[in-house]
Amino acid sequence: MTTAPYPALRPAGPGGPSAPVGREELLARLERALHTRGRALLTGPAGVGKTELALAEATRAEARGETVLWLATLPSDREIPGASAAALVASVATTVTWPELGGGSRPEASAVFDELPGPQRTAVAMLCREAPLDAGGWDPIALRLGIAQILRTLTYRGPVLLVVDGVQHVDADSADLLRFALHLAPPALRVVAVETPEPYGEAGEPYRESHRPDDPHAAHLWVPSEADVLLVPPLHADEIAELLIHHRLPSRMAGRIHRASGGNPRLALAVGRSLADARTPVHHAEALTLSGRARDLARQLLGAAPLAVRETLLLAALALRPSSTLVRRAGRPNAEADLAAAERAGLVSLAEDGSVTFTAGLLPSTLVHDACWAERSAGHAALAEVVDDPVEAVRHRALATDIPDEDLAAEVAAAADLARRRGNSALAAELALLAAESTPGRHGTQRIARLVDAAEEAARAARADLAMRAATDLLARDAVPADRVRARLAVLDTAGQGLTGLDEMYVHAMEDSEGDTALRAAVQLRLAVKYVLADGDPQRSRTAAVESAALAASMGDPRTAAQALTVQARMERALGSPDAEAVLTQARALELAERPLGIRNAAQILTIRHALFDDRLTDARDELNALLPLVQRRGSVEDTIELFSTLAAVESRRGACAAALAHAGQSLALTLEAGLSPGPAWYTLALAETAGGSFARAASYARRSVQASEEEGDRVFLSRSRYALGRVQLINGDVAAALETLRRVQADERAQSTVDPSMLRWHEELAEALLAHDACDEALALLDEVRPVAARLGRSTVLLGCDRAYALWLAAEGRTDEAAQLLTRTAEAFGRAGLPLERGRALIALARVERRRRRRSAAQSALHTAASVFERAGATPWLALASESPAGAAGENPGGGSGSEESLPALSSLTEAELRLARLVGQGASNQEAAAKLYLSVKTVEARLTRIYQKLDVRSRAQLATALRP
Repeated sequence: MTTAPYPALRPAGPGGPSAPVGREELLARLERALHTRGRALLTGPAGVGKTELALAEATRAEARGETVLWLATLPSDREIPGASAAALVASVATTVTWPELGGGSRPEASAVFDELPGPQRTAVAMLCREAPLDAGGWDPIALRLGIAQILRTLTYRGPVLLVVDGVQHVDADSADLLRFALHLAPPALRVVAVETPEPYGEAGEPYRESHRPDDPHAAHLWVPSEADVLLVPPLHADEIAELLIHHRLPSRMAGRIHRASGGNPRLALAVGRSLADARTPVHHAEALTLSGRARDLARQLLGAAPLAVRETLLLAALALRPSSTLVRRAGRPNAEADLAAAERAGLVSLAEDGSVTFTAGLLPSTLVHDACWAERSAGHAALAEVVDDPVEAVRHRALATDIPDEDLAAEVAAAADLARRRGNSALAAELALLAAESTPGRHGTQRIARLVDAAEEAARAARADLAMRAATDLLARDAVPADRVRARLAVLDTAGQGLTGLDEMYVHAMEDSEGDTALRAAVQLRLAVKYVLADGDPQRSRTAAVESAALAASMGDPRTAAQALTVQARMERALGSPDAEAVLTQARALELAERPLGIRNAAQILTIRHALFDDRLTDARDELNALLPLVQRRGSVEDTIELFSTLAAVESRRGACAAALAHAGQSLALTLEAGLSPGPAWYTLALAETAGGSFARAASYARRSVQASEEEGDRVFLSRSRYALGRVQLINGDVAAALETLRRVQADERAQSTVDPSMLRWHEELAEALLAHDACDEALALLDEVRPVAARLGRSTVLLGCDRAYALWLAAEGRTDEAAQLLTRTAEAFGRAGLPLERGRALIALARVERRRRRRSAAQSALHTAASVFERAGATPWLALASESPAGAAGENPGGGSGSEESLPALSSLTEAELRLARLVGQGASNQEAAAKLYLSVKTVEARLTRIYQKLDVRSRAQLATALRP
């Protein structure tokens, strides 16, 4: 029961109400604090999720049958004596009924008030304005005792949880009353107080000591201690991504939204909704041009600070490397005090050296956005005089004026070159665009040249917003076709995985490159990438790559030729062409001579990925480990992410599970920090979690990758992430879901004309799902289709995966002796190939077949061997499967269940699909209900039941239920 309506957190699942995103551990700490002390104080900045955490605890308490009292305060309550206490009493009086008191169902407050002594009842009535105030007001002692008695009476029925949301707004009289009442309350009354510390007064006056969190005379209801004060921190970038998905918002920009919000959930959701409402294209999203709710929330946070503090913060927002010393020298003598106050407000954090970091990227952008030109100009001019770096000084001088000047533009262009040489590509891109925008109109040719440089510099820095700004400015001018093409190519190069919606850009680039062979080669190269990523058409991609390579070779451009040949080699491999390795060797030779700056999408990394596809895992790992230090020192963040992702995939495959998880985690962290689409990194994490983490987390990451890839229109990673999801669904025993997911992978791969089965090994997974679904003929047809292709291409480990699935088919057909022999050979071959997880999986399948052969000792031996393999690899989730009984192991009983009934000899003759149907029918399901649950037709259910009855020698559903009992 609640004193006031409060929103449900989310539907309760099988395990009870769930925690808010990223708050599982904190919610557990909250429950421990309430269990041990009966009191808990949730504190943290506005919007960080304190109320949602309290709601989660209230929902759990309500689910346990406890009484929940929810008191939500308002800022105005602090100025009204007794407001909060009156609201608590009035809420109890109007919303709670208690049939056990006084006989019959009547308001609980009536029963409570009837039991109060006269002076207490009068005082409570005066508090709630139900009786006129005496000249001297209410009797404070009687009122204290009355409030205490009301709360004590509520606990007679059972435990009570009181949530005070906004304890900082409780007026002094109410705080005094509640402190007294809680001091006398029995242990059955537990309290959660939600507090947002206020460093400023209501009108923005300076920080007041009376608002100190540790002040016993403040609005706290008890003296807090380390045991019961829980600071609610911001969410991590990955948790922000999960939050966006939970609210059906675009997750592809999770890293950028995390930076903008500082991990504050309320800000993050506002930013996500702002971008979703604006339908911001992926290639525009870097700038995060926001309005509406997101800006309003930022203004609310900033508005709590006095004007003087906001003026100091504006200077910090304008600086590249803000510090208290720099801001003070720029004209704010009280900078240290202002910034310390801003830190108390949760707006900035201060390091020991005085450097300033805003807690959310939206705060400085809003400060700059809302400042007038004169304020921004004066700030930049002041900073230009005090910064000690010439590059920063030139930047501030250029931003302090809106009058184009060629001499200043040349200085800025030189500063951009210096920033580039220092390795600060983002600053170089900003300065290159600033140089172009500072160029006077009469120097039109120079301005266009600088705009082209700015666009290409932005592409190198992966700054889509700057590339688009430069290209838009250039395309509005009288630029020659070559310059227009270069600007458009820069925009395309910053689009990342999201190439949908850019068709017009490609069309214009093709038109403008007419007659320019070198530019046409560059355009065809971008088209080759688009055709495979956005269109899912590897044949068209190969054609474009071949043309690009030929054009580049004719112009003596080895760099473009190497890139085009690399794309061609990728497509040749996907299409099952025997020429793939020869083309890749040709690309690698050109690349070694040219020594390109980056390795992402280069022949060198594709060579390593081919080794991964071929399960030459040691070679792939050694090359990656040799390359990684060099790329970390001198390469781009995209190159580093590519290496970590590939390393994670290699280590997952070879059973180095701890290393796989570490590399995948680094890939995701760098991806989110750089603001790139997290889809590929989530796919990599799904693989690593499947190998050595948690099947549940693997499924979660795979689902996120599916959503991000759909948002991006990335066909390649959409297939990969669906494969990862379908695989873990099959392992978890969710056969119907796995079958649906893997069929979509099959459709995707066939639509993309993918032939080589080693690049995405969905065939063996789908075959096993079909067998578990009792679609044996379809499974055999699939295996008969893929095996000749794998043999022709020499994909030996693909053939081993097919052998494992074929052995399961043999077992389903009753040929268990042949199945056991084939699985034994397959497990040994996987071991020789250096694939321990695949070996262990084959051993689990062998244990299942041996169980059906009623060879318990052999089954147990296979499971023990599998467990040893998984333990050495650190494959935690697989080890848990191998530790179960053969009947409960994954791949053996996908439908779930304890497996104890399979110890009966007769039941061992049933297939998994038959056993699932038998369980459903034995539990009382009709044929129609079983057909709906298993996604079968009623006729199929009837035919399958006939076979089950024959195998178990039963004649009725009652006999079937009896046969299924352990």
